[in-house]
Amino acid sequence: MLERKAKQRKNKNVEDILLQQKPDRRMLSYVPDKQRVRNTVDRRGGKTLETYEGKADDYIKSIQSGIRYQVNYSVRLTVKVKGSGRKRITCKCVDISTTGLLLQMENQTQQEILQKATKIRLKFDIDPGSMPEGYEMLVKQPAKLVRAIKTQDNKYLCGMEFEKTLAQYATRRKDGYMLTIASLMIFFISAFIMMMRAESIIYFKFNKWLYLYSIIAAAFLLSRYLFGAFYRPVPIDKDYTPGVTIIIPCFNEEEWIQRTILSCVNQDYPIDKLEVIVVDDHSNDHSVDKIKEMIETLKHEDEHYEIAKRVSYIVQPQNKGKRDALCEGVKVAQHELVVFVDSDSFLDPFAIRNLVQPFKDPKMGGCAGRTDVANTYTNSLTKMQSVRYYIAFRIMKAAEAYFDGVTCLSGPLSCYRKQIIIDHMDDWLNQKFLGQKATFGDDRAMTNFVLRHHRTSYQDTAICSTIVPNRHKVFLKQQMRWKRSWLRESIMAGKFMWRKEPFMAVFFYIGLIVPVAAPVVVVYNLIYVPITQRIFPTTFIVGLLLMSLIMSVVQLLLRRSTTWIYGMLFCIYYEAVLLWQMPVAWVTFWKSTWGTRMTPEDLKEQEKKKHREEQRKAERGGA
Repeated sequence: MLERKAKQRKNKNVEDILLQQKPDRRMLSYVPDKQRVRNTVDRRGGKTLETYEGKADDYIKSIQSGIRYQVNYSVRLTVKVKGSGRKRITCKCVDISTTGLLLQMENQTQQEILQKATKIRLKFDIDPGSMPEGYEMLVKQPAKLVRAIKTQDNKYLCGMEFEKTLAQYATRRKDGYMLTIASLMIFFISAFIMMMRAESIIYFKFNKWLYLYSIIAAAFLLSRYLFGAFYRPVPIDKDYTPGVTIIIPCFNEEEWIQRTILSCVNQDYPIDKLEVIVVDDHSNDHSVDKIKEMIETLKHEDEHYEIAKRVSYIVQPQNKGKRDALCEGVKVAQHELVVFVDSDSFLDPFAIRNLVQPFKDPKMGGCAGRTDVANTYTNSLTKMQSVRYYIAFRIMKAAEAYFDGVTCLSGPLSCYRKQIIIDHMDDWLNQKFLGQKATFGDDRAMTNFVLRHHRTSYQDTAICSTIVPNRHKVFLKQQMRWKRSWLRESIMAGKFMWRKEPFMAVFFYIGLIVPVAAPVVVVYNLIYVPITQRIFPTTFIVGLLLMSLIMSVVQLLLRRSTTWIYGMLFCIYYEAVLLWQMPVAWVTFWKSTWGTRMTPEDLKEQEKKKHREEQRKAERGGA
């Protein structure tokens, strides 16, 4: 069973399902204590990252293996007791990690049986969404009792340690088969797609523009997977810890802002080199109260963490937009690097330490982290977005990072050199397109300023999770806004990308042409040809299905997640619905409303609609 997050947003009846970590006894369990009175430690080795003699990645994996998740599983135990034979017990699992679980026994007798056992074997299902993606599976393996507890409320608990960690178990029982199947599928799908493109070359003379598009689109998409496979994140140098200021712009985010702030402060990073600034853009809900409450709570957590010196907030006197909020934070930032984090995004405790590593290159101007979906298992829409996000970051951004040319340093988690933002602040704040002020697409716009003279990268090990829309209406408005900003900023980037590395430039322009032309190509193949030529578009439909299948299979290969099939569903959803937003975006560049939140522009648009409706009613009444 999954624990449901029982918080509901206004005007919504869909509850988000989130991963439920068991709270640590300390709020700031990952923050190093400057005075070394209290330290974050590996529970099995007693070492901090600074004193760890092995690889940093091994240390992080060791820490992550100890994270416990609150669950409600039914566990079946086969117990061998000396002199009593085998006994079968059914009980409840209340929390689990990759190394063990905590069982709640039905009575004292069951606990005593486990204490006397010479051999214990567990059998249980890990439900999707109760642990990080990839761990959902049936587990059957030996374990040993490490502690037995009777609580004050008369509950009998038994802590069990697995014979093999769940990661080791999955590798032996599940991942090998999935790896083989996914690899074979990718090979045959890629080969079949290339054969189909060879057919396009044969028939090229009959419709050169259509078949040219077909060849280019297939080559472009397959190349993304190829270069994404070559990508490797920059490894951690534990001695490289430049100063970092995290800036969180907030507008009407009372539900998530406290969790965001806590995740940004609770980082495994030297406290004298990390500050957090929250900038509220004149919210009209209780966001400011939530911000103040969280900061005061953190101040009382422990005096050794210097919260008062390095965590602060700013409240804008009026709503000016996200860019203004970010710039207010940059103006008072103390450190050389600034990290932008969306107010509904939550950082992994090692996100900042990973995110800064590419900046050892003095030519690096900006770097994006990986964004996962926090509410993946809420419904089918969020599952589709989860696959899409993973492929967009781990494949598409990774392929761009291979050439040091990531074209969008995404809003949920990105890092910049502060001086670059200061140098372009006025242009960023006052950006206009076709006479209209740009009020969204701030991440792509700033990325363009950085890309003109610097490198941009992607760090797959710097992870955050974000809340995505769980209703189609909100999702479609978000996607329309993104398409408008993508078109606008791609046109702007096209003015200078030709000066970049040749491969990077070619891929950029192809990546611009392919989606823009896609609606025309789909109409031609699915409507025009069947009507005029009376030919069913079998080849075109098969091609679309194969491209969607390769997306799903890559998700299966890299993440071993049961959500992989939703990659195909997303591609179908894209062709049926999202694709047709592109022509609308062509002719609505002037739009400045967000559509998903009541900014001043949205309120003005709402008033205009109300006025037009009143006029129409008056006209009908007069008639």
